[in-house]
Amino acid sequence: MPGALEGLKILDFTTLLPGPYATMCLADMGARVLRVVTGARPDPVDFMPPFVPGMQLSAAAAQLGRNKRLMVLNLKDSRAIRIVHQLISEYDIVIEQFRPGVMAKFNLDYESLKSVNPAVIYCSLTGYGQTGPLRDRAGHDINYLARSGIASYTGKKESGPSLSGMQLADVASGSNNAVIGILAAVISRSKTGKGQFLDISMTDGVIAFNAIFGAGFLVDGRDPDFQDNILNGGSLYDYYKTKDGKYISFGGLEPQFFANFCNVINRPDLISGGVFPAEVNKVKCEVRDILLSKTREEWMELFSATDACVEPVMTLTEVTNDSLAREREMFVEFPLPTGQTVRQIANPVKFSETKPEYKSMGVNAAACHTNEVLSELGYSDDEINEFNQTGLFR
Repeated sequence: MPGALEGLKILDFTTLLPGPYATMCLADMGARVLRVVTGARPDPVDFMPPFVPGMQLSAAAAQLGRNKRLMVLNLKDSRAIRIVHQLISEYDIVIEQFRPGVMAKFNLDYESLKSVNPAVIYCSLTGYGQTGPLRDRAGHDINYLARSGIASYTGKKESGPSLSGMQLADVASGSNNAVIGILAAVISRSKTGKGQFLDISMTDGVIAFNAIFGAGFLVDGRDPDFQDNILNGGSLYDYYKTKDGKYISFGGLEPQFFANFCNVINRPDLISGGVFPAEVNKVKCEVRDILLSKTREEWMELFSATDACVEPVMTLTEVTNDSLAREREMFVEFPLPTGQTVRQIANPVKFSETKPEYKSMGVNAAACHTNEVLSELGYSDDEINEFNQTGLFR
């Protein structure tokens, strides 16, 4: 059965992580994605080790390029702009990740492409948005989190803000909001026939993630601080080290789960104080000492018999071998020309009918689909050879 997004055609001008992750998700669900890159400006992700065996391509790029075709064009060449204008009649969804104003220099901004195809949906994904005082400023995930307010209460009092091991602003905010916005615009277009411009700011997205404590601040005006609330280390909800140097997580906020936790660690006297006791630091030290008395696996065996919202902190090796991830089919395998296989992380959305498909890994510029795409547009082999010799693909 065709994918859920069969029929959507997306022209992708993004690099690094946020845009490519968004279009990977859309491609997994059946959209046809054509990624356009400039040969003279390779994507840094292509060169981030480790590399897929037998391929001049990083594992990350092979995954982010999944199910997409790749085209190399020199956007500074007027012939490339003409080709994009031809493509836009068919690929009527565009996503780009340049700083504001860059695509306008190429005549590839929303207004230019709207004049070619009025139904175009055009998504610009940036750090700080198309308007405002920081629109032209460079930034990365850590900067967007810093400006969102989240970093001001995520960390420890003694050490300050803490880093996350994954790009929250890039993916959870940027990629996901791009996907949501594009699909919402598609639904709107199906009713009205009109396309539209989407301004997705990663900083906007993480500001909106202050869903609980931001809402509270807007009512009482009190800034949340490190370790001062129930979710950021100010309660017993936390990570705890075990005897073997590993960690477990405890998230039992509800009374019944907290009671189960206290009974397993043989401290029923703590139940009445709740997960946010009056002397939280004293109680937390006691709990830490108790959990240091056994290994992670010993604790998990004890907690396995009850609902206490306790789970082990796993390494990626453990995750890939875990029955949960295996049963949920969170990893897929692609065959390599060498006869080996490479595993990738699967799309997390489970459909009963239109299941995601995994047709191809990403490729590098040397193995791109440029000639194939140009042939589909009606260009002859001689014309394509001339383009190649005169620098259109650089």
